[in-house]
Amino acid sequence: MLKDQDRIYTNLYGFEGSDLKAAKKRGDWDKTASFIKKGKDWIIEEMKASGLRGRGGAGFPTGLKWSFMPDPNKTKKPHYLVVNADESEPGTCKDREILRNEPHKLIEGCLLAGFAMGAKAAYIYIRGEFFNEGSAVVQAIKEAYDAGLLGKNAAKSGWDFDVYLHRGAGAYICGEETALIESLEGNKGQPRNKPPFPAMAGLYSCPTTVNNVETIASVPTILRRGGKWFAGFGRDEKNTGTKLFCISGHVETPCNVEEEMGIPLKTLIEKHAGGVRGGWDNLKAIIPGGSSTPLLPKDVCSKVYMDFDSLRAEGSGLGTAGVIVMDQSTDIVYAIARLSYFYMHESCGQCTPCREGTGWIWRMMVRMVKGDATVEEIDMLQDVTKQVEGHTICAHGDASAWPVQGLIRHFRPELEKRIKDYRKLADRDRPTISMAAAE
Repeated sequence: MLKDQDRIYTNLYGFEGSDLKAAKKRGDWDKTASFIKKGKDWIIEEMKASGLRGRGGAGFPTGLKWSFMPDPNKTKKPHYLVVNADESEPGTCKDREILRNEPHKLIEGCLLAGFAMGAKAAYIYIRGEFFNEGSAVVQAIKEAYDAGLLGKNAAKSGWDFDVYLHRGAGAYICGEETALIESLEGNKGQPRNKPPFPAMAGLYSCPTTVNNVETIASVPTILRRGGKWFAGFGRDEKNTGTKLFCISGHVETPCNVEEEMGIPLKTLIEKHAGGVRGGWDNLKAIIPGGSSTPLLPKDVCSKVYMDFDSLRAEGSGLGTAGVIVMDQSTDIVYAIARLSYFYMHESCGQCTPCREGTGWIWRMMVRMVKGDATVEEIDMLQDVTKQVEGHTICAHGDASAWPVQGLIRHFRPELEKRIKDYRKLADRDRPTISMAAAE
C-alpha cells in the first residue's frame, strides 16, 4: 500500500490551489536548474533506472524512448516534445485531474524532458472538451513565464524553452501519437504509416517525442527523489513506480487514486472505492484498463495484480488504468455492444479493416444483444475481430476488437443462451432491443 509521503500527486483532488505559489509549497520547481546542469545523459539514465513506462496505455519504457531522439547538433533540425492530453478513452479520467489541479508538475516535467531530448519547445495537445482544464494550464504557463521558469534561460538553467497549449476538437483517434501530430499541423487527424517514427520525422518532419500527461508530470518528482526510489515500488523491475487508477461503475465510491503498481485489483477496489455495490460476490466483470482492454470475470479479478505484465498474462492489459466495474445487474452483451458503437463512430476511416470491420462488428453485436443470431455466428464474429486486429496502421483496430474478444472468451455461454431463448419465443413475444442510446 502506498504511503502518503510517497505520493507524487499530492493535490490530485484540488484541496489546495493550482497556482505557482501553492505548487512551490508542494515542492514543485525545486532544484530544477540543478537537474538540467547535470546534463541530458544523467536525466535519461535516471529515467531508465526508475523503470517508468508510458502511462498513456502502451507502457513503453520512458527513458529508452527519450534516448531514441537524435543529437540536435547532427540533425540541424529543431526537436519537439508533444504532450498527449487528449484523454478520450472511456473510463479514464486521470490526466484531467493533473491538468486541473497540478499543472505546474506537467510544465516542469516538460522543461526537464524537453532538455533531455534536445527540444526547445513543447506542445500540450489537450482534448477540446477540457475547457476549464485547458484554462488552468494556460494560467500556469503564464505564471511560469512571468516567474522566469519558461522562455529564455528557463528557471536559470541556461536552456531556452517554450510551452504552448493546443486545443483539439474531441476526436478519439487524435490520442494516437501520429494522428495527434497531423492534427497539430492543421491536417485531418489520421495516423501515419511508420516508419519513419516520430523520433526521426514527427512534428513538421522534425525529431519529436510524444508522451502522456501522467508520464511527463511524474518526471520532476522522480528526479528529485531518485530513479531507485521510484523503482522501489511495484512487484518486479518491469512494473515499477506509482500509478493513477480511475475506478468507476458499480462501486460505492468511484474515485481517482494514486497507488503502487502491482496492487491486487480486489484490494484496489475495496480499499479506495468502497467495494463492489452489493459486495464482491455481486461482481460480474471488470474492464481493468479503459474501454479498449478486454474485460475480466470475477474469478480472475479476485487474483489479478494491476500491472502491465500480470494483466497481459490474463489476456487483458493495464492500458490507462481506467477500471470499470460491472455488477450482476449489468447486461454485459449490451455494454460491449455500446463500446462497439463508440469504436465504429471514432474510426478515422483510413484503413479498410477498421472502417468496414468496426461497423460490421457493431451491427452484429446489436443482433447478439437480442439473440437474433446463430451460435455459428459467434465464431464468425470472433473471426472478424481477428481480421481487424493487427491489420491497421494504428491500434484503433485492436481497440475495437479486444472488448468483443473478451466478451466471447469469458461470456460465450451468455451469448449462446440469448440465441437459444430468442429462438424459443414466438415472433410476437420477441424482445425489441433499441440501440437508440448509442445512435
